[in-house]
Amino acid sequence: MTAVAAPDLANCADEAIHLPGSIQPHGVLLAFDRDSQLLAWSANAAAVLGIDPVLGAAAAALGLPPEALAVLDAAAAELDNGEALPNAGEVRIGEQQFDCIVHGYQSRLLLEFERRAVRSDVVASFALKAHGAIDRLKRQGSIDALLNMAVRQVRQLTGFDRVMAYHFRHDDSGDVVAEARDEAIDAYLGRRYPATDIPAQARRLYLINTLRLIADVGYQSVPVLGRAGDAPVDMSHSVLRSVSPIHVEYLQNMGVQASMSVSIVVNGRLWGMLACHHMTPRQVPYSIRMATDVLAQVLASSVQTLEAKAEAVRIERAAELSSRMLAAMAQQDNVVATLDAYAEPLRQTLGADALIVSQLGELTVHGDLDVGLATAIVHALPARDEVLLQYTQRDDWPAPLRAQLGTWVGMLAMSFDAGTQGVMVALRHEQVEQVRWAGRPDKVIAHGPLGPRLTPRGSFNEWRETVRGRAEPWDATALTIAGQLLAKLSRSVAARNAEIDRARTELMAMLGHDLRDPLHTINMAGVLLERGAQSATLGRRIQSSSNRMQRLIGHVLDLSRINGGIGLGIHPVPVALDQVVAELVDDVRAAHPGASFALDMPAPVSALVDADRFVQVLANLLSNARHHGELGKPIRVGLHTADGHAVLTVRNHGAPISAAIADKLFDPFKHTSLYGSRNRRGVGLGLYIARQIVLGHSGRLAYHYEAPQVVFTVHLPLHTPISPTIL
Repeated sequence: MTAVAAPDLANCADEAIHLPGSIQPHGVLLAFDRDSQLLAWSANAAAVLGIDPVLGAAAAALGLPPEALAVLDAAAAELDNGEALPNAGEVRIGEQQFDCIVHGYQSRLLLEFERRAVRSDVVASFALKAHGAIDRLKRQGSIDALLNMAVRQVRQLTGFDRVMAYHFRHDDSGDVVAEARDEAIDAYLGRRYPATDIPAQARRLYLINTLRLIADVGYQSVPVLGRAGDAPVDMSHSVLRSVSPIHVEYLQNMGVQASMSVSIVVNGRLWGMLACHHMTPRQVPYSIRMATDVLAQVLASSVQTLEAKAEAVRIERAAELSSRMLAAMAQQDNVVATLDAYAEPLRQTLGADALIVSQLGELTVHGDLDVGLATAIVHALPARDEVLLQYTQRDDWPAPLRAQLGTWVGMLAMSFDAGTQGVMVALRHEQVEQVRWAGRPDKVIAHGPLGPRLTPRGSFNEWRETVRGRAEPWDATALTIAGQLLAKLSRSVAARNAEIDRARTELMAMLGHDLRDPLHTINMAGVLLERGAQSATLGRRIQSSSNRMQRLIGHVLDLSRINGGIGLGIHPVPVALDQVVAELVDDVRAAHPGASFALDMPAPVSALVDADRFVQVLANLLSNARHHGELGKPIRVGLHTADGHAVLTVRNHGAPISAAIADKLFDPFKHTSLYGSRNRRGVGLGLYIARQIVLGHSGRLAYHYEAPQVVFTVHLPLHTPISPTIL
C-alpha cells in the first residue's frame, strides 16, 4: 500500500487554477482556433445564446450576432505569436444585453458573453467619473495619499461595501494600508495577511490578468465542453474563469458574497492590490471594471515614479557622501580613520543602528554597541567570496554567537579589502512587532470525499502575534547604495595598496643602497683603526654611520608595526615638554653648528605623552626644517598651551609647499621625498610616522604657510589621550 503524503502548502501551489474546466454562470464562453473554428464551449451556451454549438463549426455558422463576429474577426486578425489583446463590444441577444469580450492566448480565441443588467447610458456616465478619479489620483504627492485616494475612488465607481489597498512586504505577506468601507462592517485597516493566502500560481495570474471578479461567491460553476482528450482551455486571461474552491471557501469564511481584485504591478512585480468585498452578490459591468483597472495602472505608475524619485535622492546623497569620503581617503593613509570620520552619515545612509569599521586589527564602533560584541562579530564573519553579506534574523548568525547578540540581529557586512581583513559592518536591532493578523495565519487539514486537504482560515477576527528575533531587511535601494559604496571603496583601497606595493619595492631598493654606504664607512673605519689611524675621528664616523643605519631601520620597523596593526606602543607619562624641547634643540645645535635655532617658550608646559615618541616627532620636524629651510635663516621652535592642548610649532624660511605635494605630505613612500636634492638620505617615512605618533596621542599634526615661513604645528592634549581600540 502506497503511503499518502500529508497535505502541505505545496498542495495549494500545485492547483491548476488557470485550467479550471468551468466558468462562472453569469456568462458564456466559446473557444475557437486561429481559423475561428469552435473548439470548446460552456455547457450553458445553447440556453443563453440560443445557438447549437458543434465541434469544428465556423463561428459565422453558429448564428452569433454580427457585433460578436466583428470583435472575433478583429482579434483573429491581430493574433500575433498566438496572442491578441482583449477587445470588447456590446451585443443584444433577445432581451438580454451582453458585454462581448474576446482575447487570444496560446493560438486560441476566447469569446465571452457576460450578462449586463446596467443600461449603456448609465455605464457611459461612469467613464466621466473614472476620468475624474484618475485626475485626482495623479495629483497625490505621496504613496499613502495615493492609496487612500484610490480606495475611495474605486468604491465610488464600483459600489463595493469595502475596498482595501494592501502592500506586499519582502516576505510576500500583505499589510492593509488603506481602506474605504461601509460603516456597518468591520475595519481591516492595519491588519496583515500571510503570504500563504496567495499561492505562487495565483500571483502569476495576478500579474498577467490584473483584474478578477467573482460576482457571486455561492455560484454553481458551468463546465466547459469540447473534444475529449484535447488540452484543456487555458483561462488565464478569461473574465469568466471559475476560481479555486479553496478561495471560495476563504471568502465565505469572511462573510463575503462578491469579490473583485485589481493588481498593482510595479516594475514587473506584484507590489500590492486593491481588494473589493461586498456582503451580497454584485456584478460590476466590464467597462467599469476596465476603468478601475486603468485607475490601478495609473496608481502603479505613480507609485513607481514616487519610489524612483525617493530612490534617486537616496542614491544621489550616498554618491555625494562617498565622493567626499574618497577625497578624504586620498589624503589620509589610514582607511579606518577616514571611515571613522564619516561613520555617522554612513550609518544614516545605510539605515543602520550601529556601524563597525575594522582593518588590520584596528576597530572602531559607532552606536550603542559594546566593543567586545563588535570584536566578536568581526571575528565570527565567515571566510567567503561574496563581499556583501546580509543577516536578517538571529538564526542566520553562527550558532556560537547567537546568545551574545542581544537585540542585534540584522547585519550587512561589506568586505572592502580581504588581504587586510578590511570590513565595514552595519547592524540593526531586532524589530519587535505586534502583528495584527486578519485571523490566525494557519492552514487546517480537513478530510472530505477526495481525502485530506488544506483549508483556508475559518476566522478573520484580529489575531495578534509578537514577532521577535528579526530585523527589518535592507531594501533594494540600501543594497544598491552599499554595493556602489563598496565598489568605490574597494577600488580606492586596491589602488592605494598597489601604490604602496610599488613604493615599498622602491624603498627596499633604496634601503639596500643607503645601508651599504654607512656599512662601507664602518668597514673602512675598522680597517684604518687596525692600521693605527686616529681613533677619535674614526669613532665619530662610526657613530654617525651607526646612527644613520639605526634611523633607517627604525623607520622601517615603525612602518611594519603600523601596517601590521600592532601600533607604535605609545605609553604616556607626565613629561615637562619645555625641557625636552630645549634639550633636543641643544643636541641638534651641537651636532649641526651651521644651523641656527630660536626658542619661544614663554612658560613651562607639561603633558601626558610618550617622551621618546615625542622626541621622535620633534627630531623629524627639526630635520625637515634644516634640510628644506633657507640657508642662514633661523629655525624657530615655539611651545605654548591653548584650549587644553600643548601646541608645538616648528618654522623655517622657505617657499610654500605646492598643493599637489601638500596633499600627500603625510603619506608614506612619497616620490617627492625619495632622493631629494636637499635630503638625499630621506626615505619618505618621517612625516608619516610622526603623524601616526601624534594621532596615537589623540592629537593632530598639520602644515600651513605664513609668508615667508613654512610652519608645522603639533597639538597634543594635556590630559590622557584615548587610543583607538586594538584587537
